[in-house]
Parts: sequence; C-alpha cells; structure tokens
Amino acid sequence: MPNLRWIFIAFLLPFSLLSLYQADCQAQASMPLQRADSLFSQKKYQEALEIYENILHEEGTYSPAMLLKMGFIAEGIGDFGQASLYLSKYYEHNPNPAVIEKIKSLTNQTRLEGYEVSDQARFLSILVDYKTEITGVFALLLLLSLILIVLMREKRSVFYIPALIFLVLTFISNNFIQKPEMAIITGTTVLIMDQPSAAGKLVKRVQAGHRITIDSTQDMWYQIEWGNRKAFIRKTDVSKI
Repeated sequence: MPNLRWIFIAFLLPFSLLSLYQADCQAQASMPLQRADSLFSQKKYQEALEIYENILHEEGTYSPAMLLKMGFIAEGIGDFGQASLYLSKYYEHNPNPAVIEKIKSLTNQTRLEGYEVSDQARFLSILVDYKTEITGVFALLLLLSLILIVLMREKRSVFYIPALIFLVLTFISNNFIQKPEMAIITGTTVLIMDQPSAAGKLVKRVQAGHRITIDSTQDMWYQIEWGNRKAFIRKTDVSKI
C-alpha cells in the first residue's frame, strides 16, 4: 500500500502554496485602500474618491466602510445619485433602515421601492459571501473521495456515491450560487414602460433612489419587475450595484 503520510503531505502542499499566494495578493490589494484612507483622513476627498472608485470598478472589491466614505464624498460634492448608489451597495451588507432614510433625504423621496430584504434573500446573501469557501470544501471532499477510491481497492464501491454527490455539489456551488443582478435608479424623472420601446405604455414615472432587480437585457433596455409585473427601463437611467 502506498505511504499514506507522503500522500497526505502531497495532498496538502498545493493548498498551502495557494493560501500563501492568496495572502500575498491580499496584502498587495490592501495598499491602494490604505492610501485612499490616508487621503480621506487628510480631507483630500477628491483624490481619495478616485482611488476608491478605481478599487471598486477596476478591482471589483470594496468594504462597507469604504462605501460609506464614498457616499460621504459624493454627497459633499453634490452627486446625490452616486451617493445613493454607494449607500445602496452598503445596504447589501447592512440592511439598516437608517440607510434607506438617508437615501430618501438625498433623493427627496418619501417612499423607496426594492429595499425589502426577505429571509430567503438574507440566506442567499450568506451563501454568496461564502461561495468560495463552500465550493472549496466540496472540492476538497470530492478529492478525498477520489483518493479513497484509489487507495481502498476492496471497498472502493462504497465511495462512488459520495464522490458523485460532492461532484454535483461542487458544480452547483460554483455555477449557481449567485445574487440576482441589482441596480439603483440614478436618473431623474425616469420612465418605466411596459415594452422595451418609447412607444410602449407608461407604467410609472419615478425619481432616483429606487432599487430594482434586472431580469434580462434587450438592446438599450433592462427588463425588470415593478409592482409584480414585467416592465422595462433604459440602461442609461440606472447604475448596477
């Protein structure tokens, strides 16, 4: 029988190297954020905002604290649409009613649509936040099952079903755990139509601040749900969260 100790070491070595690489990448990624935070503390808001926006749009990463600072800066320069966008992204991590009240004050709204958070949405959010870890655990269990199939020749049939289950779970976790695509209305006096055309019937005329779920894309329009019915809104009137 193969030496199990060396198999175990060879099995763990790639994961150790990957962890070291990820730690190094995270350290490098934190440098621009530290620079932006330093500029923010020095009240060099415009320079800080440029770095924050680069981190958000180019690297695709952010922290709740960073979003609050971006919202503060955007409000200070009078860009209430962008301030609402950053606060809406922050609301994804901290669904506090105070955030909605702030967006209302920025957009002069008395009521905002799309901010209700169901238990199902909260559970999905947790799954998305830990998607990498969940997928990694399933992949690790799959690999362990395959190793046992190779080593335990006399009992290998016992591990076929677990290996298949972990294979399916890894595939589902990697490909299907994702949040619906969300956006916030940033345009002023936005028209929501019943067809992807200016010739369609008007469903609702709204102002900035409302949050919507994007179902699909049709040319210059997004298909959304508004008031439990299918509707359409121009892409230029929204910003994705």
